[in-house]
Amino acid sequence: MIFLKNIFIQVALLISLTIYTCQVTGIGLPAIINNYVNNLLCMPLVLTSCLIVLQKIKSNNRITIPIFVIASVTLYYILFFEWYLPTVNPRYTADLIDVCLYIVGGVIFYFLQNKHIPHHV
Repeated sequence: MIFLKNIFIQVALLISLTIYTCQVTGIGLPAIINNYVNNLLCMPLVLTSCLIVLQKIKSNNRITIPIFVIASVTLYYILFFEWYLPTVNPRYTADLIDVCLYIVGGVIFYFLQNKHIPHHV
């Protein structure tokens, strides 16, 4: 799977796991890192996971996720984490910056998947 070798995804996963580990263990992080970086990395990581599963199931490494599906998954995350959860759980807050970061992450994924999937005829 060529997409698995993408250095961006590997670094994004490492950063995300490091941030999560720091949060769980109580290690202080600068607010911008603590509050925003994982939101930016969320869509590339989630969509890459979906793409890997889809490619495995279909035994085809050239399959990509259509832009409509990327937009739909991104919209779901926005609605769930930035609209619904803040109404039912005080741990979550609605944040327009988070919305923008989810969208940027979806766009990053779109371009990365199209850059790293072989397009042989």
